[in-house]
This record gives sequence, C-alpha cells and structure tokens, in this order.
Amino acid sequence: MSDQADNVVPHAKVRSLREAMRKVRLAEAERTDVIIELQETERARLEILCEELEGVSKEIPDGDEQFMLQVVPGNPPRMWIDVTSHVVIARDRRTYRFVKDTRLGRTVLLETDSAHAMADCITEYVAERMIDRERALESDWLLKRLRADADKAMVEAEDRRKAGLPRRGFGVAATALVFLIGLVIGIAGIVGYAWFFNPLG
Repeated sequence: MSDQADNVVPHAKVRSLREAMRKVRLAEAERTDVIIELQETERARLEILCEELEGVSKEIPDGDEQFMLQVVPGNPPRMWIDVTSHVVIARDRRTYRFVKDTRLGRTVLLETDSAHAMADCITEYVAERMIDRERALESDWLLKRLRADADKAMVEAEDRRKAGLPRRGFGVAATALVFLIGLVIGIAGIVGYAWFFNPLG
C-alpha cells in the first residue's frame, strides 16, 4: 500500500497546456493594453500640440499642400509637419521631439516637454519653409524671365544677322565699284601724266 501512495502524483503538480496558454494570453493582453495605453497617451499629447497649432494651420494658404500638421496613428504615433519633419514623443513619454529627415540623416530640431515651446518652434519652422518656397518660386520666375529675355535677344541678333547679309553683298559691290573707280582714276592719272609730261613730245 505504501508503494501505491508513492506512485500517485498529487493533483496540484499536473501541468495543463490549456492553463499555460491562458496565462500567456492574459500576459500578452496586459502588455498589449499597456502598449495601447502608451500609444493613446502619446497620441493625446500630440493632439494637444495640434490644438496649439490650430491658428497656424488656419493661416496656411489653401493651395499650399506643403504642410500637413496632423497626427498619424502608428507605432509610435507622429504629428507630421511636412514631408520631411515630424514630432514624436520621446521614450520618457513627456518630451516632444521635433525631428527632420535630411540627406545626411535624422536631425533633432527641438526637444522639450512644453507644448507651447514646441508650437512656437514649429510655427517658426513653417514660416521659414513658406519664405523659402516663395524665394524658390520667385527665382524660378526670374530664371524664366531671364531665359525669355535671352531667347528674345538671340532671335533679334539672328534677325539682324540675316538682315545684315544683303548689306554685306551691297558692301562687296560697293567695294568693287570703288575699286573700279580707283582703277579708272589711276589709269587716267597715268595717261594724263604721260600726256602732259612726256619728255619726247
């Protein structure tokens, strides 16, 4: 009888795969809830920043599609300013990080926990980009204008050159006429000299 008691496994030590799967699912759900809560917290902070920039967003001209100023969900959520710059929440979940992607890599323009300070920085950034765009458009217009003026000058020069060809022909005829007149005068001068100053006669 004591042998049989040794062979019996107590019920509490029996492992159940179903129970283990339930525990893993609960742990994953808790982690997912934490991640979702963190993302929602980040998204809420970015929405606060978006509200700070509402006035700036309204002042951007309707035809200007350069700026987005909106929160896009993701992991992590981001507030896109334009195609190359966005704001994310740093790992401490309090700090705003204004990031710009450049050819040389990612650059942090500002890192602050103040939504007001970040909104001021973004406002200045948007103003600088708008002025840069106006300058680029103006320089494009100026280049087109200079190109048009240069093309016009080339056409006028070509027209003058074409108009000048008959004059050159007239110039050659005038030169030949002057040469012939000079030749006749020269021959007449030699004949006159020979006629009047002839020592024989």
